[in-house]
Amino acid sequence: MALQAKDINEHTKWQDVTEGLQIYEPATSKRFMTGEWRTSTPVIDEKSCRQCLLCVPYCPDSCIPVKKGKRLAIDLDHCKGCGICVKACPFGVITMKEGR
Repeated sequence: MALQAKDINEHTKWQDVTEGLQIYEPATSKRFMTGEWRTSTPVIDEKSCRQCLLCVPYCPDSCIPVKKGKRLAIDLDHCKGCGICVKACPFGVITMKEGR
């Protein structure tokens, strides 16, 4: 029987997890800091950002939060560095830097 995501930690033996660490239970993505996979990081020029929010719906991982109609900082704990937000920004205020 596969472990539940909540039971997997730094002490879990590799023999106890599913092949490829596949998770079969729903709603577990917030528990795993998938941003550590990232090789490039989005950077927003805060002074130039027009808060148009056009980048938000394009993020496949919902890493661009919005609160009270304003874009907040990118959730780098979960951002995979795909760069889609760079392409979505019509004003060119999001760029990618190498590394995490």
